[in-house]
Amino acid sequence: MTLVEHLPVLVVILPLMAAPLCVVVDHRRAAWLIALAAAWLSLAGSIALLQQVHANGALDYQLGGWPPPWGIEYRVDLLGAYVLLIVCAIAALVLWFARLSVEREIAANRIVHFYAIFLLAFAGMVGMIATGDAFNLFVFLEISALSSYALISMGRDRRALNAAFQYLVMGTLGATFILIGIGFLYMMTGTLNMLDLAARLPAVSDTRTVRAGFAFLTVGIGLKLALFPLHLWLPNAYAYAPSTVTAFLSATATKVAVYVLLRFLLEVFGADFSLGRMPLDTFLLVLGLLGTLLASLVAIYQTDVKRMLAYSSVAQIGYMVLGIGLASTLGVTAAMLHLFNHALMKGALFLALGAVAYRIGSVTLRDFAGLGQRMPWTMSAIVIGGLSLIGVPPTVGFVSKWYLVQATLEQGLWPIAVLILIGSLLALIYIWKLVETAYFGRPAGDVAVVGEAPWSMQVSIWLLVGANLYFGIDTDLTVGVARDAAGSLLGGTG
Repeated sequence: MTLVEHLPVLVVILPLMAAPLCVVVDHRRAAWLIALAAAWLSLAGSIALLQQVHANGALDYQLGGWPPPWGIEYRVDLLGAYVLLIVCAIAALVLWFARLSVEREIAANRIVHFYAIFLLAFAGMVGMIATGDAFNLFVFLEISALSSYALISMGRDRRALNAAFQYLVMGTLGATFILIGIGFLYMMTGTLNMLDLAARLPAVSDTRTVRAGFAFLTVGIGLKLALFPLHLWLPNAYAYAPSTVTAFLSATATKVAVYVLLRFLLEVFGADFSLGRMPLDTFLLVLGLLGTLLASLVAIYQTDVKRMLAYSSVAQIGYMVLGIGLASTLGVTAAMLHLFNHALMKGALFLALGAVAYRIGSVTLRDFAGLGQRMPWTMSAIVIGGLSLIGVPPTVGFVSKWYLVQATLEQGLWPIAVLILIGSLLALIYIWKLVETAYFGRPAGDVAVVGEAPWSMQVSIWLLVGANLYFGIDTDLTVGVARDAAGSLLGGTG
């Protein structure tokens, strides 16, 4: 077998094996370099995978040579390669940014363990994307979730422990629901392989057991992706976690959960069952719209900028869910586009907030007064990221919202299109609050001289800002892959 054929498992093994190596070397700089190397090698593998899958179709890898459904199969198709690329890219850029930020925000005796746990969280997410086995997906989900709880608890604010505990409770509920759902499907089909499940489920889809399994999986995954009103764990988790952790989780964790939702709804159960015979499309439309509007309203009144952007994430998840709920190729294309684009914009915004925290030790709105003059590059990055969040051309946010509006108008749902635009106007309000304070506000009392964040931090921030602009202009890759993946999932139906 060639190296390319091993890539589906190599991208998972690299961070998984690097995690204990960080602990073995027990040196802060060495642990960072090991984590950085593992992330960048995984990124290189994900790029090669996307090229291979786009050219030749899905890649299958049988662990131990056991053919499915008896053995565990890793399978990367176009959708998987697409999500894998963004997760690996975010991990690589966040780890490049992390060294100075982590030294400032994490106790010295925990830094080595921080990088090890970070790699485990990363490996769990990559494993969820690459695996073709439902129970294996649950195992990787737990690896990622348990690591995320530990990462959040490492924040210096004592409230980080409470946030981690709240996330643990709700995350455990979600994982339990997912496991029960998988168990019901196994009971009716005798298989855990997702392609095999998709082939066998139609024969038993009218049974109460399969419908109960569908309900448990939908609610469990909804908890993991912070679907309104199951989002209560997210604002505190993002607000009190270390800056590096917030940037990583905001750009990846909920995106992987959306991927899992797409995988189960459209591939395992099939669109006809999930969005036709079951009334989930209506539920997703309603909850997506409520999440978009209500979370945006709450964001307007936040005084902690990390918390403001956390509620903004709940609103942006609403757009993705809304696209899925439209049950059309264009709607799912818009959802996938926003999955990719939101990772870019939130990654840039939270890394920029990490740079602010590094320099002034706070991300409270009042402390942003005058930062436009004192940290011009960082604030410029926040402005561009904010414009992308609103959906102003030529940013990526405009592209995905444009496709989402098109998808609603295609079905004659013009009131929903109007509500999407209202959601963008609400985003304009809370982003303007931040910009107004930074550029027109005056600091209270004497303020220490503050310079820009170090260049090593700025590199990651501006690579993501550049991606926000580049993919807003050149949409061939993102739109092309999203459209092809949506067509494949929906069987070419509109």
